[in-house]
Amino acid sequence: MYKKVIVFEGIDGSGKTFHLNQVSKYLSKKKIKFLKIREPGGTKNSETIRNIILNKKSKIKKKTDLLLYLAARNENYENLIKPNFNKKIILIDRFTDSTMAYQHYGFDINKKIIRDLNNYILGNFKPNFTFFHFVPPKYIKKNISGKKNKYDKFNKNFYYKVQKGFLNILKNNKNKLIIDSSKTKKFNIEKVKDKINKVLNINE
Repeated sequence: MYKKVIVFEGIDGSGKTFHLNQVSKYLSKKKIKFLKIREPGGTKNSETIRNIILNKKSKIKKKTDLLLYLAARNENYENLIKPNFNKKIILIDRFTDSTMAYQHYGFDINKKIIRDLNNYILGNFKPNFTFFHFVPPKYIKKNISGKKNKYDKFNKNFYYKVQKGFLNILKNNKNKLIIDSSKTKKFNIEKVKDKINKVLNINE
């Protein structure tokens, strides 16, 4: 089995982390080796950066925010992804598409700067497959309510822009599956599992 890198993307409250955890349980049951990473977070240093980024009391400028995300990514790439690439399946909760969607489409940071910084850190590295979790607009505010980090303060319009950004980023990506978060958990769990079986060549 070829070891692949699979990313779970979507706005806050879209269900991406839930499905990543479901896939983790499925791979464990199949006794398939995998590594699970979240962004921001992952290594000890990256988790420290995560606490700074998501602190509800933080008043970090948007450029600082971007650089902190990328610093955490570099720690993960050098210490987790590179050593395990082609040894284990790597599951990542948010990656480069999130950075572009939130920082460019959400916060209006120059797209080229984000792309160049990602390329500086990752070189030619790219995930093999992306699960994008789409939230129908009428459910966005409901899905993000109750979140306990600084992104609580952003309104619906911010998340509309970010989600539209995701769709724009992924429109030419053939290695993706869009998950409609308004569907039942059972339906989406099966949909994700079926695609995982195909992507990883797992025979049930």
